[in-house]
Amino acid sequence: MDIDRFRVRPDDRRAIARIGTDETGPFKDKDAAVRHRQRGLERLEELQDRLYAHDRYALLLIFQGMDAAGKDSLIKHVMSGVNPQGTQVHSFKQPSAEELDHDFLWRTTTALPERGRIGIFNRSYYEEVLIVRVHKAILESQRLPAKCVTKHIWDERFEDIRAYERHLWRNGTVVRKFFLNVSRAEQRRRFLERIDDPAKNWKFSSGDLVEREQWKAYQSAYADALAETSRRHAPWYVIPADHKWFAQALVSDIVVDALERLDLKTPKLDAEKRRDLAKARRLLTRT
Repeated sequence: MDIDRFRVRPDDRRAIARIGTDETGPFKDKDAAVRHRQRGLERLEELQDRLYAHDRYALLLIFQGMDAAGKDSLIKHVMSGVNPQGTQVHSFKQPSAEELDHDFLWRTTTALPERGRIGIFNRSYYEEVLIVRVHKAILESQRLPAKCVTKHIWDERFEDIRAYERHLWRNGTVVRKFFLNVSRAEQRRRFLERIDDPAKNWKFSSGDLVEREQWKAYQSAYADALAETSRRHAPWYVIPADHKWFAQALVSDIVVDALERLDLKTPKLDAEKRRDLAKARRLLTRT
């Protein structure tokens, strides 16, 4: 699949509008996409083992999107083939009092993946230039010094995020970011499904409708965030999300591509370690 077509170029504020929410790529139907995704999962399992053994890099996957965009199900399906012991998933909700007493990057920094592991952020520090930008009252609750809340605060936060992600890259953390681009009509259908299906009632909150009323403001905030922070070392991808099966296949390909670019090798043993293994083998064959 041509994953590069979905990558956001620096300063491209038209990326979201250019990529349709209902695209299905090269797949004629869901079954074809699922088969493709399954092959990707097999490759991902192999690459994860190498990542863990290599112990030099970490992979951070960031998922953002409107309510009902499919973040939870996508994470579940794409990461179903990996070893849970090498994966860390964090969902970021409303900040706690402790988190509000720190800078806006603090709570996610403490959750970064270790070397050899895959970290998954379901929402992230990008909320600070999305929901906080749309609902400015949240910014007031962060108790920043007045002189720090300038008219350029969003540009300043974009600058901070770019520097932060460059720092991660320079220290061996590979970052890939996904905006799940769902249409307003499909969001409405999924909300109604949550309301009508008793098994899915728990997923719906009246607050989701409040956020839905701010659709245009969120689309504008996302367009700015993606354009300002998508860089070659930490790219954003716009993922058409009206068809979950296509979104899952596309993200799977992007994750596999990110790991393959690292050219991971199984560590070679030094002479002493090889002697230890030979000794262990001799002992085991005697008993």
